This record gives sequence, structure tokens and C-alpha cells, in this order.
Amino acid sequence: MPTFAQDRAVIACFRAVALICAFVDVSPARSSDFASSVISYVPGTNPANGFTNPYAALGAPERFTGENISPGAVTPFVPAFGTSEIVSIGAGGSLTLAFHPPILDDANNPFGIDLIVFGNSFFTDGAWPTGSCAGLAADGGSIQVSSDGMQWITVSGVVADGLFPTMGFTDVGPYSPTAGSVVTNPHLPIDPSLTLADLQGSSYEQILDAYAGSAGGAGIDLASVGITSAVAVRIVVPSGFHPNVEIDAVARVLPRARSADIDSDGVVGGSDLSILLSAFGSGSSSADLNGDGTVGGSDLSLLLAAWGSV
Repeated sequence: MPTFAQDRAVIACFRAVALICAFVDVSPARSSDFASSVISYVPGTNPANGFTNPYAALGAPERFTGENISPGAVTPFVPAFGTSEIVSIGAGGSLTLAFHPPILDDANNPFGIDLIVFGNSFFTDGAWPTGSCAGLAADGGSIQVSSDGMQWITVSGVVADGLFPTMGFTDVGPYSPTAGSVVTNPHLPIDPSLTLADLQGSSYEQILDAYAGSAGGAGIDLASVGITSAVAVRIVVPSGFHPNVEIDAVARVLPRARSADIDSDGVVGGSDLSILLSAFGSGSSSADLNGDGTVGGSDLSLLLAAWGSV
């Protein structure tokens, strides 16, 4: 068990890290973790007016939206709606995005999921403004993956703009006009066994619990379509009468969180904290506890939560 002196040291270090966080960018910003380029974009017959920039689908999903209009944190009740944040695909249209390096099938990923597509769906609120899930507003769109950029396989049972809506932060309310300080992980999938029926009637706090730190999105296991890697992802909207589909981002899933016992001495304590603080702001794999590519405040929170455990 940690001593009183160690506890005081932890508090002092935590305060020091708070100061570091004010000057160090600790966001998971590696471009290779998201779609790297646009291969093609076919708008279709009815894309949303002003939302036809396919490059809006590159990079991380939005956490904050509505700047200069009606600013607010992105939550399952408030999706991103800026013209630079999402791209619209009309009926008969498609959006094809490349990944470099390729996305790899990894059975050790959480739930076996390898990539996540973020659309623009949202939960309807049965108890506004408290955020109670009364249903889902979603437009669908099929997802295809390719291991060579030539042959395409349609993913069954998963749609691009559907369950689960994007969550930007874990420390804001359902209609927060300000950004939070604890970000979600866009590389962590939600348990795919959850259904809309499981979430219907859930309070905002229960929804947060169900997301478990994930930013949401539609998760795909490459093994489910019989391939071991994917160099590209395509979102397709059927021809004929069909609503347009908005896409925010596509992310690769990163490995499971590492053990907080960084030095493997059998207990989470002062030496683990020292290693983490020395690596703060870097991409050290051993101290990157949440697997987001950067050692930062979220990793510190995980370590402190496990303090004294074995």
C-alpha cells in the first residue's frame, strides 16, 4: 500500500501535471490514426447544400461544433453540423477514403473491432434537456472495405450513420455550450452487442457509462468480412429515394489500454508515476495507458485510478 508520503507526492505531481497540460498538446493527433486521403467522392442526387467537401471526413471526429452560430460540445444529442466538419452523400453517391498504413485485423483489439466510422446520427431526447434516449435519428449508408483498392466487400449488419452517435467529452452535459476537459477516445469501440433497445430510456449518465470512454461510431471487424487488412473504406448510399448520409471521420482502432503497472513490479505506485511523468507529452508505448498515441492527462487519470492496486 502507498505510504502517506507517497500520497502527498502523488498530489504534488498531479498539480505539476495540471500546469504541464496547460502548455503541452496532449491530444491524440497522429494523422495515420484516421483516414489519410480522399480517393473519390460522388455527391449523389441530393447531398445537403453546402456539405460537399469530402476532405471534411479526414482527421478526428468533431468534439465541438456550431462556432459563431450555436456553439456546443458534440454529444449523442448534439451532432456536428458545420460545413467544414461533415460531408454529405446523396442517393446514388459514395465517399472513398484511404488509410496509410493499412488498417490491420487484430483479434486483440477491443471486441475484435478494427475500424470505426463516425456519422452524424443523434439520439432524440425524451426528457429534454436532461438527455434521455427516446430513439435514434439516423440515415444509414452501407460500408465497404478493400484490401487492395480494387475489390470491395460490403460489411453486413453495420451502417455508417447509425448507432452510436459521437461523444466528444465525458465531463459535459447533453447540451453543453462549452467544451469539456476530459476527451473521449475515438480509437476505442463501444461494445457491439449493445442495441438501441438497450439504450432506449437511458439517462445521460447511463449513456456515458455505456460508452465507457469511447467517442462512439460504427465498429467493424475486418475478420467478419474475411480480410486481414484494409487500405480503403467506402461509404455508399443506395440509388432512388434515400436520405443523404453525413460522414464525420473514419478511425483505426488502437490496442487495448496498457497496464498501469508500467515497471511491472506488481503494484501501481510512485515509480510508475515517475515513468509516466518523464514520458509526458511523448508517444512512449509503455506509458501510453489508453493507447491513443500520446502520454497525457488521460493516462495520468488511469494511473491514479489504479493507484495501490496489483
